[in-house]
Amino acid sequence: MRLTLHTDLSLRLLMFLALKPDGLATIRDAAECYGVSRNHLMKVATQLGESGFIETVRGRGGGLRLGRPAAEIGIGDVIRTTEEDFRMVACFDPGRSTCALAPACRLRGALADALWAYLSALDKYTLADLMVPDRSMRRLLGLEDPVVRR
Repeated sequence: MRLTLHTDLSLRLLMFLALKPDGLATIRDAAECYGVSRNHLMKVATQLGESGFIETVRGRGGGLRLGRPAAEIGIGDVIRTTEEDFRMVACFDPGRSTCALAPACRLRGALADALWAYLSALDKYTLADLMVPDRSMRRLLGLEDPVVRR
């Protein structure tokens, strides 16, 4: 199974925001860190916002932040939300399939089982699970370590 660029950027944006737990981040900041289009990232942020994964803060000093703690954002949920469809082969859409073998074929069932296993495996992970160790991730993206308050 291959994830779309939209889903890839969704996961990367969420990881970027998880690295900034005490503050806001802008789409511009994330786009520059990853070297991707701001317009494309804006579409990603819009969908993630509508789905409750992120919050947008409008106005001067606004930006994006996680909509809930990273430990409550399931990777399987993100992928189910951002992928347009999971039709691996034409017979996953019976109304459009033109395969003569469809009535007797077991491939569709085998692929459906594989898809279920794939998503089930991703359901075991949260955004927080992907963020360890976050210090090296910050370094790779050129971000400063957060200030520790005493």
